[in-house]
Amino acid sequence: MKNEIDIVLSPAEAANDEAILKCIKGVLGIKISEAIFYKIIRKSIDARGRNLKINARIQVSDSELEIEQSEFAPAYQNVSQAIPVIIVGAGPAGLFAALRLLEMGLKPIIIERGKNVRDRRRDLAAISKLHQVNPNSNYCFGEGGAGTYSDGKLYTRSTKRGDVTNILNTLVFHGADPIILVDAHPHIGTNKLPDIIVNIRETILKFGGEIHFNTQVTNFIQKENSIQGVVCTETIAPFAQKEFIASSVILATGHSANDVYNLLHTQHILLEEKPFAIGVRVEHPQSLIDSIQYHCRTEEQLLEAREFLPAASYSLVKQIKGRGVYSFCMCPGGIIAPCATQNSEVVTNGWSPSKRNNPYANSGIVTTIEAADYAHLKDYGVLAGLAYRSELEKAACISAGGTQAAPAQRLVDFLNNNVSPTLPDCSYQPGIKSVSMKDVLSYPIWSRLQIAFKEFGKKMHGYVTNEAVLVGIESRTSSPLRIPRDKETMEHPQVKGLYPCGEGAGYAGGIVSAAIDGQLCAEKIAAAKS
Repeated sequence: MKNEIDIVLSPAEAANDEAILKCIKGVLGIKISEAIFYKIIRKSIDARGRNLKINARIQVSDSELEIEQSEFAPAYQNVSQAIPVIIVGAGPAGLFAALRLLEMGLKPIIIERGKNVRDRRRDLAAISKLHQVNPNSNYCFGEGGAGTYSDGKLYTRSTKRGDVTNILNTLVFHGADPIILVDAHPHIGTNKLPDIIVNIRETILKFGGEIHFNTQVTNFIQKENSIQGVVCTETIAPFAQKEFIASSVILATGHSANDVYNLLHTQHILLEEKPFAIGVRVEHPQSLIDSIQYHCRTEEQLLEAREFLPAASYSLVKQIKGRGVYSFCMCPGGIIAPCATQNSEVVTNGWSPSKRNNPYANSGIVTTIEAADYAHLKDYGVLAGLAYRSELEKAACISAGGTQAAPAQRLVDFLNNNVSPTLPDCSYQPGIKSVSMKDVLSYPIWSRLQIAFKEFGKKMHGYVTNEAVLVGIESRTSSPLRIPRDKETMEHPQVKGLYPCGEGAGYAGGIVSAAIDGQLCAEKIAAAKS
């Protein structure tokens, strides 16, 4: 007998195997003494009511052999002598494209402007400690892409575009905790992602793929509107130039590769404007968010909730003056990270360790940007949105003193138009400086944020507090541009063999959706060559 059932548990019960078994047997109507085996398939927290619940889907059987065990074994092939496919960028889209190419019998050649995941750490430390940004090795550029240092959140709504379970199983195969196969909102943690990325790299190299770090694409080789390869320049001395030849190029450079957009524009390769969003990152004490989300009225209730439940998260959205304002990349128990790619700009993002046990909760709160907001930059043409993003990032840098320190303001002070005389402790390691965020953000942004925060406070009582601090700016939620492609072939409509892919091309919005997009591009290339 094998069956699947849904059960509801208290947080304490969900942490106790005997309590889970008792609940299962109660649902099935069998005796406590009867032997039964189970496996949790799905688990989620329901915090909508006063009494917190854990909803779980359970696979049960009276035979241990009937309980399905995960046996994920990808069929990677030795491709050392196979047809090459160039992949520009070693983020989630690029890495998962490479893994799929191994399965399809094609040779991935990854070109990454940044350093490997270990060497990146020195450059990340230099941003926080020395306020020095390496334009080729930072939180956005390098092995694993921005996803490596942004919490490893794996929740996606892109379930119809590809096999999410395959993505999660691939991550588990390369070292991720199998709990990501169960949790409704899985995440890996920034502290654990580097080892997984290294394992993926070793798989690619083991089966004959190539990875070239510190190598930046500076030109596309074309013949009769067909891609022939790329020209690259090393980003470290002696800055040698080299060519890579292939008739298929997957362009998976991420949302911050401004030089790639400029190169495409210079070569008259079609680009399109697309919607994007800009705002701030707001940080609260994690204990406050826990109290709000877990309905804790006393310190005792809070301690009990935190014993059995993870650091609480939240999701907020509101239409303000015809545009969406929403939370983005919410990081419970997390850190606000400096994500600039140039010394002249300040950019924030967030990440969490696997335990999500830091004392702060942070989230981007952003609003949709429209072309009217940057009409003064119309001379930039299709690159106007990119210029607008850069304009605000530079303003953020100047306002906080021209280093990687970030402009900041207490939340209530922001709503009341008061510069904060003091600022609370903050996880942003380069430091924060008290300013009026109205002087950093344009009117369409700050005016909507002010209204939205008040509305969010009505939904989450206690959210609007001067214990919270706004840190600016959150500007890399997605690219202001889309690199167009044919819906069927996924090739650029003008350049045969060029496959725009992932977040930077405008077709993904996170690790999983980018990975799915990378896989799809690889499959289209394999189909075209079969």
